[in-house]
Amino acid sequence: QVQLVESGGGLVQAGGSLRLSCAASGRTFSSAAMGWFRQSPGKERDLVARIGRTGDNTYYTESVKGRFTISRDNAKNTVYLQMNSLKPEDTAVYYCAASWSSKWYSVRDYAYWGQGTQVTVSS
Repeated sequence: QVQLVESGGGLVQAGGSLRLSCAASGRTFSSAAMGWFRQSPGKERDLVARIGRTGDNTYYTESVKGRFTISRDNAKNTVYLQMNSLKPEDTAVYYCAASWSSKWYSVRDYAYWGQGTQVTVSS
């Protein structure tokens, strides 16, 4: 079992920044790839960023490249998502997730999920 708890969401004006954190407990965190997903009302849950076990293999969806940074601290069992230059279209519930699969792009590749944290960007 793995428990994931997100924090750091909130309301911010366009152009502002937020840092999301996801604290993990349970199964060995350092052996999992971690992803951040987001979901807006009426839309599918999509991958935003993903980081490999050691932190040296990252992926970003095109719309957040250059604005978001994913990182992890295995000593603290925590993964982060630094979000800068936020736009209203970034508004969503953000979820972190853990994967031990060789695949990592789809929601079905992730075994454990946090409860989500709301990010709202006002224009």
